[in-house]
Amino acid sequence: MNRFYIEQNQVQIDEIVITGADVNHIKNVLRMKKGEHILLCDSCGKDYHCRIKSMDGSAIVCQIDEVRTTATELPTKIYLFQGLPKKDKMELIVQKAVELGVTEVIPVMMKRTIVKLEDKKKEAKKLERWQSIATSAAKQSNRGVIPTISEVLTYKQALERAKEMDLVLLPYENEEGMEGSRRIIKEAVGKKSIGIFIGPEGGYEESEIEQAKELGMNPITLGKRILRTETAGLAILSILMFELETI
Repeated sequence: MNRFYIEQNQVQIDEIVITGADVNHIKNVLRMKKGEHILLCDSCGKDYHCRIKSMDGSAIVCQIDEVRTTATELPTKIYLFQGLPKKDKMELIVQKAVELGVTEVIPVMMKRTIVKLEDKKKEAKKLERWQSIATSAAKQSNRGVIPTISEVLTYKQALERAKEMDLVLLPYENEEGMEGSRRIIKEAVGKKSIGIFIGPEGGYEESEIEQAKELGMNPITLGKRILRTETAGLAILSILMFELETI
């Protein structure tokens, strides 16, 4: 069934009115007709199973038949605290993290971060670009929620935000003990919120790991190989997706 994303303010009592570019796509590209079924998602976790009631040049009215919770979301909210990488690596990280089920991506300035976003206008443009990538990736992967890209935080701000989460993981190249890491990851099942911290290209400074430990957060190993910053987050997200998926 064809799937389109809408805003919540488009939902009326028993109807949804589609406007904008989707009207042309539905009418002239898909050539859908009155009475055909269409799936509309409000980007907040609800799917509206509808039938096309009427259409004209500027709007399509859809009759709501049934409302369901989107089946493509993980039962746990996952927050990726990503140490800012160089160049366009963040674009890849955002795209793939969204496909793997992340709830929010939070860019973080750490001690070994090479990139400096001192110009607020440039930072705003980057955030806008990353959010656009997240939206596109969510639509491509049939997400029920459009993940958000946070403003850039300092490491201290990121720790403050993460300390209220049920479980926080820090993949760290100097951590040892795969069995301990497996045990901690197994604890993710049943948690409502999980934070993942990924260091930048230069990795963590030891003091940053100690700060996290003091707050009860969990350094873990992902194996004997050193993973790039754009690989480490996707590796742990893939592991968590496998553990948390309810299919």
